[in-house]
Amino acid sequence: MKMPKILKCVVRDCAYNTNNNCHAIAITVGGPLPCCDTFMDSPHKGGFPDITGGVGACKVEKCQNNDMLECTAENIKIGTQSCKADCLTFKRK
Repeated sequence: MKMPKILKCVVRDCAYNTNNNCHAIAITVGGPLPCCDTFMDSPHKGGFPDITGGVGACKVEKCQNNDMLECTAENIKIGTQSCKADCLTFKRK
């Protein structure tokens, strides 16, 4: 199983976001809401510029893309909806 990549992140005030790309090695999507638990509001940039972030874990059990707390989507998008940073690929079971 390959780690799903983050195609786009439009949460500009996240420390891991540069030019709508996530540069964290891996994020965690928390439960019960599909919020990005790795989001960090900071003036200091984090992550590595040559890395495209992936989904390391998903704790949203009611998502169609969740299998044993792992994301099975091919890729995801992060934006704002209910939380400061949300998984926009979330689909309710």
